Amino acid sequence: MPTARPAFLLRHQRPATIRTSPHPTALAQRWDPTAGFRLIHHPALVNPGDLLHRARQLAQLERNTRLFLRGVPANHVLLWGARGTGKSSLIRAILSQHGGAALGMIELERSALPFLGDLTQILGDHPQRRYILFIDDLSFESGDPSYKALKALLDGSLMAPPDNVLVYASSNRRHLLPESMQENLSAQMIDGELHEGDAIDEKVSLSERFGLWLAFHPFTQAQYLAIVAHQLQSLADLPETSTDPEHWQPAAIQFARLRGSRSGRVAQQFVRYWQAEQTAELN
Repeated sequence: MPTARPAFLLRHQRPATIRTSPHPTALAQRWDPTAGFRLIHHPALVNPGDLLHRARQLAQLERNTRLFLRGVPANHVLLWGARGTGKSSLIRAILSQHGGAALGMIELERSALPFLGDLTQILGDHPQRRYILFIDDLSFESGDPSYKALKALLDGSLMAPPDNVLVYASSNRRHLLPESMQENLSAQMIDGELHEGDAIDEKVSLSERFGLWLAFHPFTQAQYLAIVAHQLQSLADLPETSTDPEHWQPAAIQFARLRGSRSGRVAQQFVRYWQAEQTAELN
């Protein structure tokens, strides 16, 4: 007689249930063309008050989101700039403020982009709720054709995008496709005007289909230190001497110098490091 397989193995062999329609109340979910919609049970929400030195970008993104929720024409948004400067945090702050019964967010991996047409048709069949498609760290390599599906969704497809869908994407690049020197050499001067080559024009046209661009530049040292100070003040388990600027500022500056970046992400990493160091000294 063959040995019976353990129950846990049988459970894992069963095909997972594929949800083919968005969850009607989920604050955040993911969509995969083969796995369907999946809940994000613990979204990484961000308090807008913790986003220092990003008031202008936050105000613009908030205004665009409010227009979208009111049913007024709103723009797809590209948040671009230096790494670790708050691009994805800003989008998650929007979810914190406006997510709920009227608005949900759906996270997409780049591998899902060729199937955007399928997703938007599904969401268009659920007009009672609005959705922001969140694409983090968006960029394309040379020869990658998947950008064409995104380009068609933003503008240019025969199928009109549904009114209840917007794209909020973050990227380290302003132009989402790489440009080579050879492509730039194809530009010509005609009647005193610069005309880009076809390859460059094709690549730039993707970014141009986002109606709103928000730029994120590197933080100055003063801004970086202000972010560290703000985060340290939120910690309740550190002794007063550990939050004294004269005590932590030299260490924070050295921490950023070793990483070659003064970003919000580095500030957060330093605060974790500093908290661990000071807690170890107490024990």
